[in-house]
Amino acid sequence: MTAGWIPAVFVLLWSTGFIGARLGLPHAEPLTFLALRFAVVGVLLGSLCIAVRAPWPRSAREYGHLAVAGLLLQAGYLGGVFSAIHLGLSAGAAALIVGLQPVATALLAGPVLGERISRIQWLGFALGLAGVVLVLGPGANASGASPASLAFAGVALVSITAGTVYQKRFAAGMDLRAGSLVQFAAAAALLVPLAFATETMQVAWTGEFVFALLWLSVVLSLGAITLLNVLIRRGAASSVASLFYLTPGTTALIAWAVFGDTLATSGIAGLVLAAVGVAVVNSAGRAPARDTLAR
Repeated sequence: MTAGWIPAVFVLLWSTGFIGARLGLPHAEPLTFLALRFAVVGVLLGSLCIAVRAPWPRSAREYGHLAVAGLLLQAGYLGGVFSAIHLGLSAGAAALIVGLQPVATALLAGPVLGERISRIQWLGFALGLAGVVLVLGPGANASGASPASLAFAGVALVSITAGTVYQKRFAAGMDLRAGSLVQFAAAAALLVPLAFATETMQVAWTGEFVFALLWLSVVLSLGAITLLNVLIRRGAASSVASLFYLTPGTTALIAWAVFGDTLATSGIAGLVLAAVGVAVVNSAGRAPARDTLAR
């Protein structure tokens, strides 16, 4: 099942996150937006955990690992991306910077997780990155970006990379309901005070903003994040990370269908090239991944 529909659905759902941010950020500052998102998620997940009597972490150590993973994957990554775009970095440039994540994860997966990356897989990572560059094209130009926006994009890159590896190493066996709630609570504990300290906390409650908030809370934070945790639990971190190569092209397709954005031939070619790269990475790493699961 992991090799079938879960990766495809994850990529589709994750890609809609950029669309949701595009709809919501004009109506609220980035950390305020995320604080509201985490509040909605907390109510939904908390109610679910109570209803099904989800098992909670058994020790302070487990709580600590979940909190660290949540700070990296939720606060660091999302806060970094939203803040970078809010400060003027183009979405294309932000996507290109964060698009380095699969390569960065592969570099860490060896020494930290003991994963072996073959030459064929490195070729796949290179093809995937080339595909991302083709998809983003001129929109990835960051020449006029402020140092602060670039710094936040860098924080997002480091956070999603470290968070993926940390989750695989220390929290892969968590209960997906209670563990996710702890992760979101940790992220909220950091971002809510920062929002109060650095932002006006004003929100324009338009229909567009409410839709974006609910979409990102339910579909992204509950749906896509759950699937990401499943993939991290069952597969190699480097192979899971390669899936992120597909999100810029998928986002471009969604933006073309929803907003009527231009979809260049180079973008389609880039998505195809990225898909080939992801296929190469996962095909070459399939046998080792199964051996790991068997053990």
